[in-house]
Amino acid sequence: MNFMMIFKVALLAILRNKTRSLLTCLGIIVGIAAVIAVLAIGKGAQKMMVAEISSMGNNLLMVFPERRQQGAVHAGMGSGQTMTAEDAKAVKRELGHLVQSVSPSVNVNVQMIRQDKNWMGRVTGVSSDMPEIRNWEVAEGRFFSEAEERNCSRVCVLGATVVANLFGDENPVGQSVRFGKMPFKVVGVLGSKGANGWGQDQDDVVMAPYTTVGRVLQRSKFKSVNMMNLSLRSMDDLDEAKREITQLLRQRHHLADYQDDDFETRDTTEIMNTIGSVSGLMTVLLTAVAAISLLVGGIGIMNIMLVSVTERIKEIGLRMAIGATPVNILMQFILESIVLSTVGGAIGVVVGVGGAKLVGEIQHWPILIEWTSAVGAFLFSSLVGMFFGFYPAYRASRLNPIDCLRYE
Repeated sequence: MNFMMIFKVALLAILRNKTRSLLTCLGIIVGIAAVIAVLAIGKGAQKMMVAEISSMGNNLLMVFPERRQQGAVHAGMGSGQTMTAEDAKAVKRELGHLVQSVSPSVNVNVQMIRQDKNWMGRVTGVSSDMPEIRNWEVAEGRFFSEAEERNCSRVCVLGATVVANLFGDENPVGQSVRFGKMPFKVVGVLGSKGANGWGQDQDDVVMAPYTTVGRVLQRSKFKSVNMMNLSLRSMDDLDEAKREITQLLRQRHHLADYQDDDFETRDTTEIMNTIGSVSGLMTVLLTAVAAISLLVGGIGIMNIMLVSVTERIKEIGLRMAIGATPVNILMQFILESIVLSTVGGAIGVVVGVGGAKLVGEIQHWPILIEWTSAVGAFLFSSLVGMFFGFYPAYRASRLNPIDCLRYE
């Protein structure tokens, strides 16, 4: 018998029991669909997080003062008062070969008032370098200048959320808004960034010169800042930049060799590595669960094929009696199991892709379907059918045709 004839016989045997064949494929369908959906959702989520981290800034490095401690109470990172705006100026002045832009940052929560509307939010004091550091475009108007920063001018730029709540559809550029009792002139509107992966609204922001915020809004006798944002010339110089910034700040803070740093550095690569590790771990765990489904599906195929061999003993004996060889019988049953698993794999690919896209639509997540993984999963399903179908096929090929014809 030629191959096409054997394939035709195997296909007809499968089609005789459509419902049983479909149920046999179910484990393969679930396994393949789970693999594709998990990888698509996981890769998409990882890509979204990486994009959001990248949008935080251009080669961003952040330096925070030490954590404040009062008795047994520990405050958060950046709550100490060990870093000043002069530290930021010194970093820009002395490490210009590594650092492109620097901005100290101070924060104050205030009530924002404009006519009969008000909004409770945070005003962030930064330098004029902030748009370059954070890759933040100005949609309308302009960002405040270095001269306005130096002169402690009462100017500000607003995020889209603040504009919507205070000005509605009006253009705020050139108009005035009060922060507490202090009037500030709006000189620009920041481009919208939307919510980040943690659900925080990035457009609920107001930026003003850090000199103005410290003097007019904080009214603090301290010259400390909450953090320092730096844009490096190249992330290839990250380790060197960290080392030199650490040396400079330790020198400026008069720290002895035995004393710990009174500041902490953070960079986006640490966050990306953490996200990659967590995402990779979850992908491995979920893929392992999907692999178990494939294993169960393969065992199901083997069980059904064993039942099929038992049901068709007389048919096997008859085919052998008219000239079919053990190899023909072996090939027929292996082909049946391969067809079952391959069809299940094809359905699983469709279900997995469709399920991933459905989750993306419902959760508003980006979905990244790697077709190489889909093709790989499909081919793997065929191997599962071949592996688990071999024993039933081998058992059928070893039957004695005389015993088969006598079988009741």
